[in-house]
Amino acid sequence: MLVISAAGWAQDLPVHVDPDARDDVFDPAEIPALRFLTTDDFPPFNYADANGRLVGFHVDLANAICLRLGARCTIQAWPWNQAQDALADNQGDALIAGLDITRDAAERFDFTRIYLQLPARFVAPKDSAQDFRPGAIGGRVGVLAGSPHAELAETSLPQAEIVGFESDFAALEALEAGEIGYYFGDAVRASFWLNENPDCCGFAGEAYFRPDLFGAGFAMAVPSGLDNVRLALNWALIRLQREGRLDELYLRWFPVSFY
Repeated sequence: MLVISAAGWAQDLPVHVDPDARDDVFDPAEIPALRFLTTDDFPPFNYADANGRLVGFHVDLANAICLRLGARCTIQAWPWNQAQDALADNQGDALIAGLDITRDAAERFDFTRIYLQLPARFVAPKDSAQDFRPGAIGGRVGVLAGSPHAELAETSLPQAEIVGFESDFAALEALEAGEIGYYFGDAVRASFWLNENPDCCGFAGEAYFRPDLFGAGFAMAVPSGLDNVRLALNWALIRLQREGRLDELYLRWFPVSFY
């Protein structure tokens, strides 16, 4: 996992797809078109906007991949409980919807390179965020009750009082109200909230990557054995990273970088 500081954006940007990676070999003539499956209820990654149009980070990424490959592109939304079966039934070439890379999923599908990981972050009031030292944390730390983040906080912050909330946003609102001193949890949800509450708080310290707790990250699933599609997607991801296109898409949808 590499993180670069991009001076032009004054943000930390993810580099999950190694731009120096060896190219995957495939025949572009075998990929004249790509059929992506997704869902319409997972903002900001894939969701239906107020006009019913399918939008989101994943939608833009799928279109960018097709453009880079010179392939015709279709993106179809399915209910989450049907999307995997539709892919297994070859009703699509790739599922781009945040499917966890679990053992069960790996038995059904092959996966591309990981293009986005989901770290944990601390959030603190702005007056204390810059001098943040995780080893010195005391007082009340808000977490999503029952989450992997709560588990990690319980074992790693012995001097703190870990306070569980029914949602990440409830914990962040408690932070704004001064009821807790810190929030620790999902960095993606926190970035949405910080974008709406820029004067209150900020990310404190560095991002925490624990694949054993938070998952391996986002990759596209393809039907098992469909190697030409998987290799083509990997090829496109590497080039989009090299060309800066992945950074553009990331900052379009996540203006408060969660890295």
